[in-house]
Amino acid sequence: MRADVRQLTRTALVFQRSAADAAHEMTRVVTRGALQVKNGWRDNAQASSGKHAPHYPRAISYDVHPIPGGAHAEIGPDKGRTQGALGNLLEFGSVHNAPHNDGGRALAQEDPRFVAAVATLTLRMPWR
Repeated sequence: MRADVRQLTRTALVFQRSAADAAHEMTRVVTRGALQVKNGWRDNAQASSGKHAPHYPRAISYDVHPIPGGAHAEIGPDKGRTQGALGNLLEFGSVHNAPHNDGGRALAQEDPRFVAAVATLTLRMPWR
């Protein structure tokens, strides 16, 4: 018995390329979202940290880490930077200080844009 599997082979190659393209594009979406959250967090912190933590906003950074199918990002104050160690206290508050929620507000602001970007990417992929 013989079978012509050329079309099946071509289809498999399309799916392989599509998966690699999707992972690359998803990493770009995550990176852009992380940058937007970081910038929003910095802006919020600039407005709320006042004279008590003037260097804190510059301690906020982000890192993007690849994972199968895309990436994940870590966003927040870098404890190695000036006043970065104040992040927990400023973000979540304490018995003596109200929480600022600078990062939470930045994340909430970026959420609809990020969800829309992921949806757009998903709709563009050829496996649909």
